Amino acid sequence: MADHPASHPTACLALADGTLFYGRGFGATGEATAELCFNTAMTGYQEIMTDPSYAGQIVTFTFPHIGNTGVNPDDDETADPVAAGMVVKWNPTEPSNWRSAGRLGDWLAARGRIAIGGVDTRRLTRAIRHQGAPHVALAHDPDGHFDTKALVAKARAFPGLTGADLAREVTCAQSYRWDEMRWAWPEGYSRQTNPRHKVVAIDYGAKRNILRCLASTGCDVTVMPATATAEEVMAHDPDGIFLSNGPGDPAATGEYAVPMLQQILKAELPVFGICLGHQLLARALGGQTVKMNHGHHGANHPVKDLETGKVEITSMNHGFAVDGQTLPKGVVETHRSLFDGSNCGIRLTERPVYSVQYHPEASPGPQDSFYLFERFAVDMAARG
Repeated sequence: MADHPASHPTACLALADGTLFYGRGFGATGEATAELCFNTAMTGYQEIMTDPSYAGQIVTFTFPHIGNTGVNPDDDETADPVAAGMVVKWNPTEPSNWRSAGRLGDWLAARGRIAIGGVDTRRLTRAIRHQGAPHVALAHDPDGHFDTKALVAKARAFPGLTGADLAREVTCAQSYRWDEMRWAWPEGYSRQTNPRHKVVAIDYGAKRNILRCLASTGCDVTVMPATATAEEVMAHDPDGIFLSNGPGDPAATGEYAVPMLQQILKAELPVFGICLGHQLLARALGGQTVKMNHGHHGANHPVKDLETGKVEITSMNHGFAVDGQTLPKGVVETHRSLFDGSNCGIRLTERPVYSVQYHPEASPGPQDSFYLFERFAVDMAARG
């Protein structure tokens, strides 16, 4: 079964079940294998491609206008794209935005990332929703020569994300300090010059805007690798511990992260986790995580705060989730997805240890959840 555009195809997306999608390639040439997901956000394609949580994945964008605002260095969430490739409905047009510093295709090509345009993304998204996130191979060849049998075989050989510790691949190589704050008109990014709280952020694949949010709430942030030991973390004498987002299977990363976090928890410091950090904290507290059918990827996900009744519109990107039914005594569910009822937040009942599945730094996305960073700062201040 195949979709062919009217013009000469220069890219091919092969699914492990043998389905083929042809289109026009842009960005880098070559091949990539990955899990395929879809993202429903209408903005932020550059942030999405550079979000380390997308390691091992190719992203299908359901919004057709991808690339029309160009790219610029301020919107990178890490130094280079981490997602393996992208699938779009329409080929990128000439960029039209005052912040644009280049074309999406050129940006992808310079960074070795493959993209395909002219694909029926509605059909592809339906397939992902109904059948689960498939394993795929994406090829871009300007001459249009594709060994489709070999591409399908490569898609079938992709090992998948279950059991994959990808945090170790995207974490920082060594510790560093962070003081850049959130972007604000008209000065752009500014520096935190009067921090009040010392925070150690464990980097499982941290987005820059999360670190900016911490700095903006008065934190002196030291970022440490995912493999840092409890002794190395506590040597910084922190007022609080932050657990970042990241890719892969939390059970695999948890092989070394969970014992470290269980030691950290004995210090009774405020702890705040996001995304993979949420899942690892849940496992450290005795809960379990599960692989989702197609995950949550978008900037319009409604989440209910079960303690206040407030509904937040959130940005999400995860393919694993905390099983709320496995939370032990003393750990309560605080947030829940209104799309499918999955767990989106937990906290300890006795002290300030909590986490959320979604992205309160919300870039791209709304500002509904920034209060969580402010709560973390208040909890650290309360220690005296």
